[in-house]
Amino acid sequence: MNLFGSANFGLPRLKPLSSKRSHVVSVLDIGSTKVVCMIGRLTPRAESQILPGRTHNIEVIGIGHQKSRGVKNGVIADLDAVESVVRLAVDAAERMAGLTIDSLIVNVSAGRLQSDVYTATIDLGGQEVEANDLKKVLAAAGHQSLRTDRAILHSLPTGFSLDGERGIRDPLAMFGDVLGVDMHVLTAERPALKNLELCVNRAHLSVEGMVATPYASGLAALVDDEVELGCAAIDMGGGTTTISVFAGGRLVHADAVGLGGHHVTTDLARGLSTRIEDAERLKVVHGSALPNSADERDIISVPPIGEDDRDQPTHVPRALVSRIVRARIEETLELIRDRIQRSGFSPIVGKRIVLTGGASQLTGLPEAARRILARNVRIGRPLGVSGLPAAAKGPAFSTAVGLMIYPQVADLETHAAGSGMLSTLGGNSRFARMGQWLKESF
Repeated sequence: MNLFGSANFGLPRLKPLSSKRSHVVSVLDIGSTKVVCMIGRLTPRAESQILPGRTHNIEVIGIGHQKSRGVKNGVIADLDAVESVVRLAVDAAERMAGLTIDSLIVNVSAGRLQSDVYTATIDLGGQEVEANDLKKVLAAAGHQSLRTDRAILHSLPTGFSLDGERGIRDPLAMFGDVLGVDMHVLTAERPALKNLELCVNRAHLSVEGMVATPYASGLAALVDDEVELGCAAIDMGGGTTTISVFAGGRLVHADAVGLGGHHVTTDLARGLSTRIEDAERLKVVHGSALPNSADERDIISVPPIGEDDRDQPTHVPRALVSRIVRARIEETLELIRDRIQRSGFSPIVGKRIVLTGGASQLTGLPEAARRILARNVRIGRPLGVSGLPAAAKGPAFSTAVGLMIYPQVADLETHAAGSGMLSTLGGNSRFARMGQWLKESF
């Protein structure tokens, strides 16, 4: 698939899932700490009160994960290294599932993710809203978002307005003079996406779709009330921390900062002059984001950095480890707080924050986040997926599970293409019907 081809103006787009049949979906989460490949069987499910947005049950039938190499702060730094890790992870998942895969849904953390809202209006002249009007107003909003240097990852109509009355979910067949739409468009820089696709292609696989990491982890970790009423999911990974804001059942804002758990580890390695792997162990075993008076009395030993057997470990109070950890964690949380504030979505987030991602497991992190973000905080683990091994049920696997859930919501999106709106919609939801008209009209 050519990202820059004239016919395929955007990125590889997912085909919508049929709500009547089963599908096998394979996903790849390329992170700074680990690379995860998951293969899942999606079987249609009846509507239920639990996770009502989901059309399919997900059972993971294969999983492979490898320590990441060649990825720094979410950015691909070494193509060969990433390619070999991707091959190993995919190979392990294929062996466990007993099948081979040729294409994957991949996550995107790099490329300076950027969220913009585009508003467009058209004149109705007092008539009722027809399918054609919806198509026109979506196309008008989509055209504003086209840029040569950035590719559109997601574009979601977040709400319609009629004669200035906002918050209308489906204006079809309503009367009015002016129809408006707010379109949330999430873009990334093209070269970063090109490199990501290149890594996957070099492992003899193709990219079926690309999903922004914050969107994926929000889909996995948030419950429906949170998605409906407004909530932020903060995914703390090894090299990046991403933020997604959901409201009214949609992704309305996303952002990423280049700080994560690995920065805490390198701070410890520098501050205690020890090796990275020893610093990682000290962080997990002794690190805490909370001050504790007993820490001054507890002494822990820090392995030396040299290879010489005569080098003695140094002994430091546990409080020193926690101070180094706390400084970096507080910096990260303050940065996130300011980003949410600056985005203008702070009132929508309200009091609800869900922390997920591997680095969210640090001792005392929810308490530190509650204090700095001044909101209710819970740790979010991937929801509504069966067949995950115990080791993969934690918050570190939210992104991979979210990629698995994504095909069920892909039909909410409309995509601007070179000339008109090309849409990858299907099924029989209202937005999907709209997509059908878009398809037929071009």
